[in-house]
Amino acid sequence: MEEIKVDEKEALACCGSSQFAKQMALASPFPSVDHAISVAKDIWFDKVDVIGWLEAFAAHTRIGESPSSHTKSAQWSKGEQSTALATATDSGLQELSDWNARYRQKFGHVFLICASGRSAAEILGELKNRYSNRPIHELEIASQEQMKITELRLRKLFSARTKADSTGSQYSTAVASKAEMFGFKSPFILFFFLHFLKLEERVGIIGQHLTAPLEGFPAKAPQVQARTRPPITTHVLDVSRGSPAAGIEVRLEMWKSSQPRPSFGGTDIGGWVLEGCSTTDRDGRSGQLMSIVDALSPGVYRISFNTGKYNPGVFFPYVSIVFEIKDTQKFEHFHVPLLLSPFSFSTYRGS
Repeated sequence: MEEIKVDEKEALACCGSSQFAKQMALASPFPSVDHAISVAKDIWFDKVDVIGWLEAFAAHTRIGESPSSHTKSAQWSKGEQSTALATATDSGLQELSDWNARYRQKFGHVFLICASGRSAAEILGELKNRYSNRPIHELEIASQEQMKITELRLRKLFSARTKADSTGSQYSTAVASKAEMFGFKSPFILFFFLHFLKLEERVGIIGQHLTAPLEGFPAKAPQVQARTRPPITTHVLDVSRGSPAAGIEVRLEMWKSSQPRPSFGGTDIGGWVLEGCSTTDRDGRSGQLMSIVDALSPGVYRISFNTGKYNPGVFFPYVSIVFEIKDTQKFEHFHVPLLLSPFSFSTYRGS
């Protein structure tokens, strides 16, 4: 398949951040949709700042409301919310509207969720659950939901483009073959042949080519797309200040002892080997903690944050998170965000 180019306008329809759209257009063309999605994730999570995130959120209509414009983004949004709108009652839509307003007042942006295939009741339940989150935590969740929407729209964009290219190519080949049967080799005569060919004959020609078996072409084994960022990344948000935590020292280590894994209360001297270290930038993101490798070595990893140096008054002098990556997960990406406050911290697996 030929590489597919994504311009800035198309990228903006997939994600309403101008930063994201410009970066995607610069990275274009893409050999496949999976590669485009991989690049999109790298741009969205590692290169677009919080202002860019909020710009993308603002491009969405509120859940339960029909888009007012007729842009591609609006059309996609309408399709994504079709299940919710079809399953909503008048009272349910009113409740959804009320909770949307409460959410915006608390968090300052629209409630964002990948609504495709979800009922109005499901979305309302998720909205109520997430309303209790802290703003900085909710910002991270909303950014992940935006990426789900972006991925969905990129797949739609590539599917439509590939289908159009494929149909056009098969149609041209079919007509040329049919014309050659009748001895029409001149492009000028071929044009008139195409124009006057009966509709049922044109449909039949296309149908034959669409259903013809692809003989002599063995199935290709699935290929793993090359990474565009390290397989393990992190992002630190300071809940007490309501902003990213810049200047925190971060260390990534891997367990390489003769023991298969560290044990609770056990001695780990010499077991942890440093993979890389960095310091979070102004957006709270760490630099490169390890090499960009396609296949991540399975095993136990530890990522540590020097929280005591960042804030001497914090309850934790440092925070370490230990996690295990299975062999079946070696091609995945692991984003380990940390939500920090003076007397607590929390984390979760990001995308």
